[in-house]
Amino acid sequence: MVVLLTDFGQSEYVGVMKGVIFTIDDRATIVDLCHTISGQSIVEASWVLKNNYKYFPQSSIFCCVVDPGVGTGRKALAVKTPRYYFVAPDNGLLWETLQQQQIVCIKQVPIPSDASHTFHGRDVFAKAAAQIHLGKFDDLGETIQHIEKLDLYQNATKGLVVRIDSFGNIVTNLRKRDKDKYDVTIEEKTHRMAYYDNYDAGPQDELFLIEGSNGTLEISLKNGNANDKLSLRAGQKIEIA
Repeated sequence: MVVLLTDFGQSEYVGVMKGVIFTIDDRATIVDLCHTISGQSIVEASWVLKNNYKYFPQSSIFCCVVDPGVGTGRKALAVKTPRYYFVAPDNGLLWETLQQQQIVCIKQVPIPSDASHTFHGRDVFAKAAAQIHLGKFDDLGETIQHIEKLDLYQNATKGLVVRIDSFGNIVTNLRKRDKDKYDVTIEEKTHRMAYYDNYDAGPQDELFLIEGSNGTLEISLKNGNANDKLSLRAGQKIEIA
């Protein structure tokens, strides 16, 4: 199974990547994890991958293309762990996911001389994922030892906005504590927000906090879009105290 994670949205780029994979291995099964990562947001892609890869079958191949460095000298990676494979640019996207696992082997995938300078998803990563699906991981390239790090900033009360979901919920990487109300500070502006156990319990027309499915605090608006009120983006620092 090849699992795709990109910031390509509803574009032809996703379909082309699938076409490349099927051309190399027409027996492949392809699953879309997410294509609505904010454009070039490595932080958001890292968060989505680290929280969701574990729900897929053993031997799944995660082909992750959020790649602001496309066309530069950044490496292309293929990584094997005891249960999964990951293909991605070497920009930190894989770092936190791999901290949860044992790394068996890292390959540096060569960039073909005729590869597009803007679409390595098609010309590098989809091809590598298909080769892994054929059982050819060991043939992908030179074995290397180190990859780029990207730790998602976090302590007890300070962290990051890691995703704005399709409902406008503002997802953070901060855990809830035993409190009914929190002070939420963004760019030196503080908002007082109550915590509720579910969306229905929240008040109308007032921002509140809820624990999301990944076990972290989210800013929500009942029957509305919280981010329409705050206009935040993935990667922004936030304090919830």
